[in-house]
Amino acid sequence: MRELQQPASDPVDPAVHNGPVVETMRLILRQNRPSDLDDRIAITSDPDFMRFVGGVYDRQENWSRIMRYIGHWVCFGFGLFAVEEKGTGRYVGNVGLARFERGLGADFDSYPECGWMVAQWAEGRGYATEAMSAALAWYERHFGSGRQVCMIDPTNTASLRLAEKLGFRPYREGLIRGDVVLLHERNAPPIAR
Repeated sequence: MRELQQPASDPVDPAVHNGPVVETMRLILRQNRPSDLDDRIAITSDPDFMRFVGGVYDRQENWSRIMRYIGHWVCFGFGLFAVEEKGTGRYVGNVGLARFERGLGADFDSYPECGWMVAQWAEGRGYATEAMSAALAWYERHFGSGRQVCMIDPTNTASLRLAEKLGFRPYREGLIRGDVVLLHERNAPPIAR
């Protein structure tokens, strides 16, 4: 894995913040761009795929999320990366760490939250593991290896497996919009006994 600096002017969207680009064997992790909108809509319009995150996102919700992701980098110096396939440039999804202020308590909201969403066409290729591992490595190089958290629908077996591969362990349940989620942590200090 090597880290690149994004060119000062993005030929697609010149107004986008000049953020980091991380390259893996098969993927490029880069800033989200307004031009990602149609690709995000293609991923988030499938009700079956989106069942674990509260349902489909319309055009406005996707636009809002892209703007939030861009703004998060400006405010905090880290955030969610857009992921694309290196060989094709095809949009894969988003991975990274963020502060979402979900209201789940200090044991969750006070820590960087990991998140990933990989297109259905890319499932089973190891892209989520590769991309999230690269995002975590980038984050830890720049911010240290403290505790990180994530939340997962208890029926989302693919995400539960990925969380385990990444070193996350469940520590309690939480409620998001009335739905139960499993809260996970990684790099947590040992519990004093």
